[in-house]
Amino acid sequence: MSDQDLRVRWAAMRPGAVVGFLCIVIGGLVAAVTGPTGLEHGSWAAAYLVLVAGVAQLGLFAGQAWLAARPPTRRTVGWELAAWNAGNVAVLAGTFAGAVPPVVAGGVALVVALVLFLRGVRAPRPGWTAWLAAYRLLAGVIAVSIPVGLVLSAVRHG
Repeated sequence: MSDQDLRVRWAAMRPGAVVGFLCIVIGGLVAAVTGPTGLEHGSWAAAYLVLVAGVAQLGLFAGQAWLAARPPTRRTVGWELAAWNAGNVAVLAGTFAGAVPPVVAGGVALVVALVLFLRGVRAPRPGWTAWLAAYRLLAGVIAVSIPVGLVLSAVRHG
C-alpha cells in the first residue's frame, strides 16, 4: 500500500471516527449522570450513543475505508456522515420527546446510510473477504435492529 493510498483511506475514515469517538464519550457522560439525575431513557440513550452512534459508526467508516478497492470520495463520506448522524439525532430526539415520527425518520436515514456504506464495499480489495463478511454482518445486525427499534418505539409511545 502506497503512502498516498494510506492517506486517502485515513481521510475517508477520519470524519466517522472522530464523530463516533465523540459519541462514545458523550454516551459515557450520559451514563454517568443518568443515575443521580433520574434522566428518563438515560441508560437507553447512553447505550445507543455508545453502540449505535459510536461503535457502529466507527466500524462502518473504518470498514468501508479499508475494505473498498477504491476508498469513498469526500462527497460520499459527507452523505454517509450526514445520513448516519441525522438519523441518530432524530432517533434520540424522538425517543426523549415521546414522538414516533422522528424515530421513524431517523430509522429511514440510518437505512439510507447503510445502503451507502454497503454500496461502498461492493468491490472489495483482494484478500479481504473475511473482513468483508464481518462488515456485512455488522451492517446486517444494524439493519435488523432498525425495524425492531421502530416497533418498540411505536409500542412505547403509540
